[in-house]
Amino acid sequence: MAPRANWKGFLRLSLVTCPVALYPATSDTEKVSFNQINRKTGHRIKYAKVDADTGEEVAAEDIMKGYKIDTDTYIEVSKDELDDIALESTRTIEIDEFVPKTDIDNRYLIRPYYLVPDGKVGHDAFAVIRETIRSMNKVAIGRLVLTNREHIIALEPLDKGLMGTLLRYPYEVRSEKEYFEDIQDVKITRDMLDLAKHIVEQKSGSFDPDQFEDRYESALIELINQKRNGLPIAAKAAPKSSGNVINLMDALKRSLASEKQPAPAAAKATGKAKGKKPRKVAAGQREMLLPISGSGQRAARQEPKQDPKQGLKKAEKPARAPARSKKAG
Repeated sequence: MAPRANWKGFLRLSLVTCPVALYPATSDTEKVSFNQINRKTGHRIKYAKVDADTGEEVAAEDIMKGYKIDTDTYIEVSKDELDDIALESTRTIEIDEFVPKTDIDNRYLIRPYYLVPDGKVGHDAFAVIRETIRSMNKVAIGRLVLTNREHIIALEPLDKGLMGTLLRYPYEVRSEKEYFEDIQDVKITRDMLDLAKHIVEQKSGSFDPDQFEDRYESALIELINQKRNGLPIAAKAAPKSSGNVINLMDALKRSLASEKQPAPAAAKATGKAKGKKPRKVAAGQREMLLPISGSGQRAARQEPKQDPKQGLKKAEKPARAPARSKKAG
């Protein structure tokens, strides 16, 4: 099932306009998430909004926003006052200018979105805008209103669509000077730099996100599978110490020696880049769950080829450990 659009409106370049829809380009729903539960009962924790002084629960209609100006002093702002200053959404992304992509500092990037034609009309106008941006080899800068706030968005062609990246305002980006001013100015010898460059050459390759593994996520899934099956949890081994680096030149030489590995025969035969790792097959969380073993436990159903977007949280609820079971009565 396709995700819902975060925003729908129009994309305009001068007099050329087309209806578009904005979709999130990333998702965190695949990651393992936890609920907080009561250790004694195993019940889920519920949070209540209470008065900090009286400790009494406050009804939703009695809660308003306040800006803190001093200890226990707030400027109250009502919902109606916020609605009055909220920006009226024009439902239009007006392209204001075109800039080189290299002009956009990476610190200003927030999150990416996909921009596609909305409906069956306007595809020709969308294509004109997309190919104009592509032919200029630049990024289009526009503005849109999301949740009453105006955002700057940078648009660039991506395959048949457009990728829009929300940008931060200057006041949201911290200056690096206050962090870097205490870094010492050191002189690097040519020999050290040459050795470091050799190490970089040994590790060089093409960017392939399929080669990256979320090792913490994998460890979480393995932990849950072990607990579902009642298996003992092995104690984590102490990390190995690399020792103190006494001589920087010696450390560079040892690093270079450790990186010099012979190319695999298969890679040589096919002419592929040296040290290329095999492509990993991405598996959804539910596909990585294992059935619960043992006749005394409820078996967990494992369906083949399940949608990875459903995630662990929609899998069958694991059996509670004996120590967590509630007493009769």
